[in-house]
Amino acid sequence: MQEEQNIKALASHYKEIINLLGEDVDREGLLATPDRVAKAMRFLTKGYHESPEEILNKALFKEDYRQMVIVKDIDFYSLCEHHMLPFWGKAHVAYIPNGHITGLSKIARVVDVFARRLQVQERMTLQIKECIQKTLNPLGVMVVIEAQHMCMQMRGVEKQNSTTTTSDFTGVFNQAKTREEFINLIR
Repeated sequence: MQEEQNIKALASHYKEIINLLGEDVDREGLLATPDRVAKAMRFLTKGYHESPEEILNKALFKEDYRQMVIVKDIDFYSLCEHHMLPFWGKAHVAYIPNGHITGLSKIARVVDVFARRLQVQERMTLQIKECIQKTLNPLGVMVVIEAQHMCMQMRGVEKQNSTTTTSDFTGVFNQAKTREEFINLIR
């Protein structure tokens, strides 16, 4: 019931936005647009209503493996919090277990939870790293995100081929040798 009310409220705001843009919201092609956009925005921001820690904990297993675990090329889609335009790319996540591992798909789901919020790439990188570090307590975590931003490509500087890379790490990844191993493995 609350979800229906949220969509209805969002749709009324989108109807007003369409009018303010100078378009006729009552023309045939736009009649259902406010509802469709409201539903799309709820989907694109569903990460606010999901717990990444809970996701990791649902598939937590005792295991004495102490080598690097890498999930690379995790596709994601997000919305820039400054312009609400899409940015998308790939996340590469590594951790070195310290007595516990998690299901590999759970790492990808954690990326999605943080991507499905109004975001900046730098914060998203940090949030993924912190969540895995806090929940799994591994010997270290490293996250690298490579993304393209529509706010740079279709407006502003209009640089269509630009890519932004961010990284963050903890624990044993503070050692250059461990970071280099990770970088070599994701290339």
